[in-house]
Formats: sequence, C-alpha cells, structure tokens
Amino acid sequence: MKITRRAIVSSMALGLALAGHATQSFAADVTLNVLYNLPGFTKFHQPLADEFMKNNPDIKINFLAPATGYNEGQQQVLRSAVTGNLPDVYFSGYNLTAELVHTLLPRKQITDLGPFIEAEGGQAFLDKNYSPKMSALGKVDGVQYGLPVNASSPIIFVNADLVTKAGGDPDNMPKTFPELIELARKIHALDSKVAGMGYDINGWPDDWLWQSLIFQQGGKLVDQSTKKVAFDNEIGLNALTLTRRFVTDGGQNLLDWDQSRQQFGAGLTGFIFSTPAHVQTIEALVGDRFKLKTTTFPLDNPKDGGVPTGGNSAVILTQDKATQDAAWKYLKWVTGPQAQNVIVRITGYLPTNKLATGPDFLAPYYAEHPNVKTASLQAERSLPWAGYPGGDSVRIWRTQRDIIGAVMRGEVTPEAGLKQIVEQTNGLMSK
Repeated sequence: MKITRRAIVSSMALGLALAGHATQSFAADVTLNVLYNLPGFTKFHQPLADEFMKNNPDIKINFLAPATGYNEGQQQVLRSAVTGNLPDVYFSGYNLTAELVHTLLPRKQITDLGPFIEAEGGQAFLDKNYSPKMSALGKVDGVQYGLPVNASSPIIFVNADLVTKAGGDPDNMPKTFPELIELARKIHALDSKVAGMGYDINGWPDDWLWQSLIFQQGGKLVDQSTKKVAFDNEIGLNALTLTRRFVTDGGQNLLDWDQSRQQFGAGLTGFIFSTPAHVQTIEALVGDRFKLKTTTFPLDNPKDGGVPTGGNSAVILTQDKATQDAAWKYLKWVTGPQAQNVIVRITGYLPTNKLATGPDFLAPYYAEHPNVKTASLQAERSLPWAGYPGGDSVRIWRTQRDIIGAVMRGEVTPEAGLKQIVEQTNGLMSK
C-alpha cells in the first residue's frame, strides 16, 4: 500500500470529522518553535504540522533544523538552556528525558503538564488516550513532563521457511530465550552457511538491546537508592551468558545490524531481532525469497518482564502562558489518534494513543499489514528506556558494548565480562 501525502491528509481530515474536531482561537497569533530529532522524521512531522496549522490558523509551527539523533538533540537543548534560546516544544528521547528534566527544572525551563491534563479531565483524559505504561514514558519522578509521540520496542523477524524446515512453527514461535536458542541451533544444523539467529547487540548503536535482555528478566538498569548498576547479579550474568549462547548454540554471525539485516533478507538467517521501524525495509529485502513473519519479543519472566521502549515524548519548554497553551494543543494533536494513525503507517512504530488502533484508524491497516501489527501487541509490555545518572549514557554504552562483544567472541567469560561492565559503568556514573 503506497502512502502518499494526499492520502495522509485525507485520512486526517476524515479522522477530524469523525472526532468532531473543534478549532480554538487564541487572542493573538502564536508561533511555536519546535525541535525534533532525526531528519527522516520530517516525512510525518511536516504533513502533521500542515494539517494542524490548517485547523488552527492562529498557531504557526516553525520547525528548527532537526538534530541528527537523540544524543545530539539533547546536547543542543542543554546548550540552548544556557543561552536562554530554548525551543518552545522539544521531542525528547525517552532515555534522556530524566537528565533533561533534572537539568532544566532547577532553572524553571521545563513545564509540568499536570495543570493542562487536569483541565482536560485529569486521569480520565490519560486513561482514555494512553495506557499507564505508555503515559509513564513521559514521566520523571512521578511528574508528567511529556506525552508519548513515537514508541518502538524490539520484535523478531522470522524466516518462516527455515523455521518450518527445522521443525518449528512460525505461527507459534517460542516465547523464551532458551527455547529460541534451541530453535536457532536446529536451523543452523540444516546448513552451516545459515545462521540460526541474529541478536546484533555487539554492533547496535545504543543500549536498547542490552536493556531488553535485562528487562525481559524483570531486572532493572540502575538501583535508584545507590545510583549503581542494578544488574550486578544473576540477571546480569544470565544476560551476558545469553549473548555468548547466541553464537555458540544459535549459530549467530557477529555482524553489525545493517549487515545482519542484509544477511537475513538473503535468506541466510533463521530469525533476527530488530526495530519495527525496519518492517518495510526488510519486506523489500526479502521480496518473494521466503515467507516473512514477525512476532513479539520473548520474556523469560512473563510476570515481571517487559521491553524498553525507544522513541520520544513531546515536552513544553516555553514559560510564556499563551505559547504554552498553543503548545499543549499541538501536543494533544501529535499524540492523538488521527496523528498516530499517520505516524504508524509511515514508521511502523507502536501507536502511543489507544484510540488509534480502532476501526476508524489503524485496524484496517493492521489487517493488511500483520507484520506491522506485531509491535502494537507489546504496548502493555512497554517499559521506559532507562538512562544512567550523570549524563554519560553514550560513553557508558560504548564501553559496555566492547565488553559484550568480547564475551560473544569468547575472549572473556560472562562472569569476567559482568565484573568489567559493573566496575566500568559504576565508575563512569560516579564521574
């Protein structure tokens, strides 16, 4: 299904009519300076802004040049806080929002959304639009500073043909890592040139897949009372042991994530773990080589486990009352069902608004694109993508990734690797 800008705008217009959208006038024209991350996101930000401005002629959306990534956007905003030149609205990466709040709040440069939410009906407004775990993605220290816009949790891409040949059922994939590794072993045994699986944590640009291995066991990243790592235990050891077993038992090749995706598309891997944003890309790579399916991320601890949710929430940084009111209206729009209908169709992410999965929005699309729907099934498993105290999360991950790679290659034992990760992570946090 080809998504055109005209189709997107028509879809939004229909959704607005169904929702009884009403236009609110402001006393004077307001311009919102808005900063988002990742230039590729222009493909949905701009048409959504155009539609918003059409229905709110008193509000102009002025996009600043998008930051190349979440880390770069964070640094840009923190520098702007010093010069007093902050954007009015910022789309903050979930794993960096706590650092943002803790830096800006003492300077009174970030807005508590509580009063705006109360004016909409309080908890009833949140419950109508967002699941508790989804709205929690925009909370810091129990306060709602952001509304969730994009959400992405890891899913499994499955070569159904290879799984079937290995005696598995691609429609009923294993739900735990030990079972998946055993399936990968059988796939690899079919042909030594075929990798059983690909969990490309060793080449991933951030710690999303590492946190996934911790969270799916019910573990946590940081002990908030001690401000030290919380996986210095059997959970951390099991996570590292799994990464080694992916290679020794699952037949994984140590590639970066793009090479791994290419190998999978060529029919040379049983299944890989990746972002739902890659669905359309991987479908194009696969073509008609084999039957492609997707399935949810495994949980070794289904009771307490979950998956870290990447993406961003929209926060209001302006302290001008009229601009805040306009910004709140914009936040409601980009996190509402009409906008989420557009965003999901373009990106493949989870919808952050519960209403967006209804028959007037995504339900027909999911019926046609079941591989995209998989991500939405994990909404209730969504956990905040955590960050480390001290604002050095990027350096910490690069250090951890080097150690994890050494464990996967067999150069370091999981026990020794955990000791190194714990010591170096705690050391970097203390600085």
